[in-house]
Amino acid sequence: MRKKSWTLLLVAMIALSTVLAACGGGGDSKDGKKEITVWAMGEEGKKLKEMASKFEEENKDITVKVQAIPWGNAHDKLLTAVASGNGPDVLQLGTTWVPEFADAGALLDLEPYLEDYPEFKPENFFEGSVTSMKYDDKIVGVPWYIDTRVLYYRTDLLKEAGYDKAPATWDELKDAAEKLNARGDDMYGLDIDRNDQITPFIFAWQNGYEFEGKDKMNFDSPEFKGAIEYYASYFKEGLSPTAEGIDIVQAFKSGSKPMFFSGPWMINIINDQAPDLKDKWAVAEMPKKETNTSSMGGSNLSIFHNSENVDESLKFISYMNEVDTQMEWLEMSNTLPSRTEAWEEPKLKEDPLLSVFGKQLENTKASPQIKEFEKIAQEFLSSIERITVGGADIDKELEQFNKKANDIVE
Repeated sequence: MRKKSWTLLLVAMIALSTVLAACGGGGDSKDGKKEITVWAMGEEGKKLKEMASKFEEENKDITVKVQAIPWGNAHDKLLTAVASGNGPDVLQLGTTWVPEFADAGALLDLEPYLEDYPEFKPENFFEGSVTSMKYDDKIVGVPWYIDTRVLYYRTDLLKEAGYDKAPATWDELKDAAEKLNARGDDMYGLDIDRNDQITPFIFAWQNGYEFEGKDKMNFDSPEFKGAIEYYASYFKEGLSPTAEGIDIVQAFKSGSKPMFFSGPWMINIINDQAPDLKDKWAVAEMPKKETNTSSMGGSNLSIFHNSENVDESLKFISYMNEVDTQMEWLEMSNTLPSRTEAWEEPKLKEDPLLSVFGKQLENTKASPQIKEFEKIAQEFLSSIERITVGGADIDKELEQFNKKANDIVE
């Protein structure tokens, strides 16, 4: 009940603040130009200022004020903006945050603007992205950049284990991990980040799991349970470490952790920190059970509900959504473009690493689009800890977790 009360309170405060407080976003700058404010997170926020300058060159009547917000402070700052009504014009939201802020009424419905901005329509994006664009039949954001997880692996070490190419199924992944693990002490087969809340869901989707919705939590279904059993078996059998140990790049370089799951950002990190591995590693699509589904992540750009500069904000989001801009943003930030059309560009289509991400993006799912997901996910990580480290019974743990998830949404 406390969660519901907090949401209702937020909505009430939004309504009150709309009347009493100044509207969100910027206004006219000193030189008579329209000024829009943009909140962007982390490193993207720092880099976005350069891209905003290029937008201003093409739109002489608009000034863009970018505020870079550390990810660690972003959620609380956004909650404050929702409560006060004093938010930016344009805001970046991680895909798992969209339901929470859309439910609080903080995001403008973009459906009425699709005729003038047809590039915002869902058909321009991967299916996994489309889920994060919508909430209660409204379009509340436009995918800005996206990411997904693939398998990183040492080609030389896999070849020594009898694999000329990456494991393509769950059975092959387990077999390869066992053979790599048998090399000796402190040698593992597959590194799984137990702090990554999405990896268990990836395994679940691959095992045929479908989230049924907040009215019926089904985290104790046979498909979900089977996935967690498979996930946990890597730790139980010593194929994956339960302690973090050394940095993953150094472990990948030494060969102690020759396989792991990660996103596109890891390409540059490996190239920069482990140049000696050149031609000794590759990436592959996720191994398959029922499917080889992976996660769809990234960030969307939304407009704050009471912005006075909607037209200017739409122009800015449209600019960031252009294929040429997205390709330039790829160069600047090493984040993947959201527009499917961009994946026809030679830089992506012909790159031996990035092209794998393009193929994987065709089979992805977004995290469950309910406003309570972040809280549920944190509760789930505690369950994973008890299962993988504490040896808790999976049936009992998932039954308890499913009950807690129900309690969270009630």
